[in-house]
Formats: sequence, C-alpha cells, structure tokens
Amino acid sequence: MKKILLFLALFLSLQTFAQTPEENLAKLGITLPAVGQPIASYVNVVRTGNLLFLSGKGPLKASGEYITGKLGKDLTIEEGAKAAELAATHQLAVLKATLVDLSKVKRIVKIVGFVNSDSQFFDHPKVINGCSNLMIQVFGEKGKHARSALGVSALPLNMSVEIEMVVEVE
Repeated sequence: MKKILLFLALFLSLQTFAQTPEENLAKLGITLPAVGQPIASYVNVVRTGNLLFLSGKGPLKASGEYITGKLGKDLTIEEGAKAAELAATHQLAVLKATLVDLSKVKRIVKIVGFVNSDSQFFDHPKVINGCSNLMIQVFGEKGKHARSALGVSALPLNMSVEIEMVVEVE
C-alpha cells in the first residue's frame, strides 16, 4: 500500500509541474513573432479533420530580413540550426494564431526541412535539428516527430532554410 501511495504522490507532483507550451516558450525566452502574410498564392495553414498542414516558413528576423545564404558556403551548421529554430518560431506563431492555445496540439506529426546548401554540404539533419529540438522543448513528447531534411540548390528569396509541418490537433 505504501508503494502505491508513494507512486501516486510522485505522479501527482509531476502533474503539478507539467508546463504548457506557452510556459515552455517563456522559459526559453522566446516571444512568438507576428504571423506574416504568404509571399505568393497560398495560405499559411490548411486544416483537414484533425490535421493542420503548415506551408513552408523561412527564418525571418525581426528586422524583416531573412537569414540568407548557402550552408557550407556562407553559413556554418550552427548558424543554419539557429535559422531553422527561427523558422520554427514562425510555425509556432501560425499554430498559436490558428489554435489560440498551443495546448491543443496533440502531436507534431511531420517536419520537412529544406536546406539551401552548397553541393558539397551533407549535414542537413544537423541544421534541421534547430527546428526539431525546439519542438521537443516546447511540446515534450508531443513534439517528437517524423522528419525529412533535404538539401536544395536554392530557396525563395535566398532563404537559408525553409520548414513545413504537419500537426495533429484536438
């Protein structure tokens, strides 16, 4: 009986300290940016059933400029990972605007990361980890996802990375 009570007390204490995605963002010191308008003929997000398909977003800085250039030529892996993290904050802003409460995210299902890279650059997964790691920090287990990390010869506006996502919601 004591073991059951101890387990129950531990479980309840862990529940007390569980944080919302918004609290996790605050703890990370991240303020979500305003949701930008698409740069062509598409929408930021399409919902079908309980799935949200988020259009690609790039690493748009507060100054209104994108982090640009090719990985392996103009940017390091670390700079690329920071760019992927910044692009991920724009995706989180789209989710927040769509759902109002990020706790409605049931699971980050899939992330596709495009890396603007030199032909001799092969560390695309390390770059897209900037996005993946943020999703896990914000959503915990719900943030773990399937993923593709692809190298491309160019991206719109010479962006260094572009991230698209599929998210399951309540």
